[in-house]
Amino acid sequence: MSDQLASGGRDFGAARGTVGYAETADALAVQYEEVTFDELHRDVLHLVPAEPGRILDVGAGTGRDAAALAARGHSVVAVEPTAELRAHGRRIHADSGIAWADDALPHLTLNRHPGSFDAVFTTAVWMHLDAEERRYAMARIAALLVPGGRFFLNLRHGPVPDGRHMFAVSAAETVELGNTYGLHTVHRGERPDLHGRDSVRWTSLVLRMNAADTSPH
Repeated sequence: MSDQLASGGRDFGAARGTVGYAETADALAVQYEEVTFDELHRDVLHLVPAEPGRILDVGAGTGRDAAALAARGHSVVAVEPTAELRAHGRRIHADSGIAWADDALPHLTLNRHPGSFDAVFTTAVWMHLDAEERRYAMARIAALLVPGGRFFLNLRHGPVPDGRHMFAVSAAETVELGNTYGLHTVHRGERPDLHGRDSVRWTSLVLRMNAADTSPH
């Protein structure tokens, strides 16, 4: 089934959420790497698969999270639609064994990386999708997870930076949407911004795929 048909006739086209990232990729590469995987995900580290598995990191940026997960023994596919950030990632984490992909939500075709995943990460990604895109993206992620697989995501709350394509997304909406596609919440937490922006805060969610059936209830 094509993305257009699956999404009720809408053709999502290019990832609009990437607007502004290519131009600032050099500065962002430094900013992203200033915070470690363990610092950012400290509240959910116990939910990261302990045994080596297959993990998808969507909106991977410079590959900070992907590299950390690969170092834990996982096979990691890092999806990043911004070529400039992928280039930084390949340079910074050249020896990590990450498989890079030029792709994006909500369509996320993964033509060169088929199959299912034990976990999916979308760090600072979900706010770039509008309501319809979020519905389609949740269905797509649910379809990619193995039974018992976990979906890790962070929701950004705060003013939208100039020139960026972002939406306000609540935890309640995200939890309800996940339930629609067979994902139930196993973690929900709040934290301040780790880059010192007082006007920005984050919600951390982990949703678990409860069954093999990912069709809406």
